[in-house]
Amino acid sequence: MSTTTSGKNGTWRNWGGNVTARPAREVMPASVDELAAAVRRAAEDGLKVKAVGTGHSFTSIAATDGVLIRPQLLTGIRKIDRDTMTVTVEAGTPLKRLNMALLREGLSLTNMGDIMEQTVSGATSTGTHGTGRDSGSIAAQIKGLELVTADGSVLSCSEKENPEVFAAARIGLGALGVVTSITFAVEPVFLLTAREEPMPFDKVLADFDELWAENEHFEFYWFPHTGNTNTKRNNRSAGPSQPVGQVSGWIEDEFLSNGVFQVAQWVGRAVPATIPTIAQISSKALSARTYTDVPYKVFTSPRRVRFVEMEYAVPRAAVTEVLRELKAMVERSGLRVSFPVEVRTAPADDIALSTASGRDSAYVAVHMAKGTAYQGYFTAAERIFTAHEGRPHWGKVHTRDAEYFAQVYPRFGEFTAVRDRLDPGRLFQNDYLRRVLGA
Repeated sequence: MSTTTSGKNGTWRNWGGNVTARPAREVMPASVDELAAAVRRAAEDGLKVKAVGTGHSFTSIAATDGVLIRPQLLTGIRKIDRDTMTVTVEAGTPLKRLNMALLREGLSLTNMGDIMEQTVSGATSTGTHGTGRDSGSIAAQIKGLELVTADGSVLSCSEKENPEVFAAARIGLGALGVVTSITFAVEPVFLLTAREEPMPFDKVLADFDELWAENEHFEFYWFPHTGNTNTKRNNRSAGPSQPVGQVSGWIEDEFLSNGVFQVAQWVGRAVPATIPTIAQISSKALSARTYTDVPYKVFTSPRRVRFVEMEYAVPRAAVTEVLRELKAMVERSGLRVSFPVEVRTAPADDIALSTASGRDSAYVAVHMAKGTAYQGYFTAAERIFTAHEGRPHWGKVHTRDAEYFAQVYPRFGEFTAVRDRLDPGRLFQNDYLRRVLGA
């Protein structure tokens, strides 16, 4: 087990650069036993414990001045069970590595978010999701998990084993213990055909229910200061595989979506008055395209431009009204918004603190480039989201607290009761959890 003490250079920063922490020590356990020992030692030393993945959360959910657990050595697949069609993977495994390993075995997750740099435990603990008519978040695909609890014991849970913990721990916020392994449902690898095309904002909203119903996975980006969107429809395909060409893929995904977009952010930050014009040009830069590939190569895309993000889940039936209100707010506010707004959906699930818990949901994500003032935009957007009983993504910027969550999550008390039982002394507490879950 590797242990380090934070000193002058011991500051931890998240990917977005908006959260920092100075842990007393960092631990990289090489086994579950070593992790359990680190938890017990922290308790003996009177230090709090938090685990951190790749730092892609924009909240301080993983920040601590106590012991920071880094799971980089807890990686790889433990077991593939083709009878139950499940795979058990170590908690520190990056989603990219998991997907590549599954592909070699002829297997795939059913759905994914749009990046794959996260660890499996970090992604699921914060409720990471993609878009889907019938398939939910990554956490909704969990069939079992293992975690080290506050007393240093190892607890396994599933629908049959410790089911009340399972109902909560699939999206546990790091509040119930340190996840050591996750068992996912998988299926034989399949192909998805992606159809990307520009579409007017008003048409997307007018046809939203139809676009959602007719496609397994539908999402779109609206470019503020314009009436333009770029839509994406992913549906299963019998093939053949027709991946994005190497040259055209570089032009669309690297040169335009990352390189030119980064320059646009720099220009917009230096001269905010240019942002509406840049938005008009950007919204027309990407052309329509269709391609067919294995799921994770269709679901995900490279994100090299750093940003800060707020995302709320609202009832799916309310999303078009929310977007009209958001567009009207931007137009009358004088704000200059250089990042597209992302819209996705998810079906209702049965996870206590899932943003889709008990209701079909739509996600509206607002972004600002790293280093720009985002507070005014996010505050105004959050006012709209909360008016529709929105639920913020646990890993993205928001200002809500336990009192609010008790109102919008019917099973909030169920989660906190499990937390009281597993961590009565609040070993896994930090300022963020104190705010969102209560003392």
